Amino acid sequence: MDSRFERLKLDASLATPLYRQLASQLEIAIRSGEWRAGEALPSERNLAEALAVSRITARNALDQLEESGLIRRDRGSGTFIRPSMNQSLARLVSFSEMLTQRGFTPRSEWLVRELCQPGSEENLRLGLPANAQVARLKRLRLADDVVMAVEETCMPITVMPDPRVVETSLYRCLEEAGQPIVRAQQQITAVNAGEELARLAEVPIGQALLKVTRLGYLADGTPAELTVTYCRTDYYDFSVELAR
Repeated sequence: MDSRFERLKLDASLATPLYRQLASQLEIAIRSGEWRAGEALPSERNLAEALAVSRITARNALDQLEESGLIRRDRGSGTFIRPSMNQSLARLVSFSEMLTQRGFTPRSEWLVRELCQPGSEENLRLGLPANAQVARLKRLRLADDVVMAVEETCMPITVMPDPRVVETSLYRCLEEAGQPIVRAQQQITAVNAGEELARLAEVPIGQALLKVTRLGYLADGTPAELTVTYCRTDYYDFSVELAR
């Protein structure tokens, strides 16, 4: 038996149904990285045999994980772990770094990389002079070929004179250019996907997404990056550690 199942302990004497115990423990194992994105889970029958529970218990547990967006079931192929991102709000890290640390392969599908005029909010938040130009980068952020988020970044051309130099990691490009983002303010709100956003994120129209707005600063305090990211809620969550 897979050693990971040896750590799953179900107790029939508890008030919590066995399937909920199993789903909860599998969720903890998945979120902690014991099972990696794309890896197959055992079938209902094999899961039931390994843990000495009924197939109905195993099926109900997998149903709960599927509803939570942690697994996907492909008829005829099996049950697989979905990519999932848990981003700490206490540390400034790039999307590419997060994916790489968790064993995913980051990739960008570019929609826009150009110089253009900023919008009024971009002009205000970046403190740009009149008639300024900005670099605009819009892309799909993928992990192992799964769309995780739709991201649009606006930067002064003094910081990013040629947006085409960015291939995967924007922050790495800025570090190599000697202008790293050292701190940022971030705001998270919930939005419903309109037709265009739903098409790009590969979700149903009206599905809830997390809108993350980040304003990044250089070491001298200059605002240098305004990024709006629409994150899929079935793959993405955020965490913060609190102390008293």
